[in-house]
Amino acid sequence: MEKTDKKDHILDIAEKVFSELGYDGASTRLISGEANVNMAMLNYYFGSKEGLFVAVFERKINSFRALLQNIAEDESLSSWGKLEQCIDKYLDRVFENSCFHKLVNRETSLSKHPEINDKISNILMVNILEFKKVMQEGISNGSFFEDADIEMCIVTIFGTKNYIINTPNVTSQMLGNNVRDTDFMQLALKPRLKMYMKRLLKSYLVIEND
Repeated sequence: MEKTDKKDHILDIAEKVFSELGYDGASTRLISGEANVNMAMLNYYFGSKEGLFVAVFERKINSFRALLQNIAEDESLSSWGKLEQCIDKYLDRVFENSCFHKLVNRETSLSKHPEINDKISNILMVNILEFKKVMQEGISNGSFFEDADIEMCIVTIFGTKNYIINTPNVTSQMLGNNVRDTDFMQLALKPRLKMYMKRLLKSYLVIEND
């Protein structure tokens, strides 16, 4: 196995273990055992459990950032077209890996490890800023309302997802379906949420020309 492949393999296992057990419940010894690598190799790549934990977030967020940047730089798309694609790609990611997003929400809401939380928050801000740039572009070129509240739009996008993932019992009762069911999430809830989010934000942001 190549060096990069080994590192990615460890990160894959670490993401799974951290998602299942949380930061405090996981250990580097458990992760190294699951990944079938020795502790020396894990420490060589990541230095510590904290380093490994942060690396899991960096890999996930940075790969999505590249996708958002490609959309933002596509000159064939209108500002709304860019935001629409960003919403689609974001919700695709969320529904493909809800366990990771539960981990994000759980760890950033706890105050046990403020230094780690600060690092994670800074990593997450990278993608939030990409959404913000797209909306600022729309305001600058006159396609979005000048007084649009960009920050509250971002809260709407991320907060709606957080509510669904973090309150599965309430959400399941409200929707009349089990949000823990993968088929329901992928086939029914994801397209429903995409349509809702895009209709809501388009009506709020976009200046329709007669």
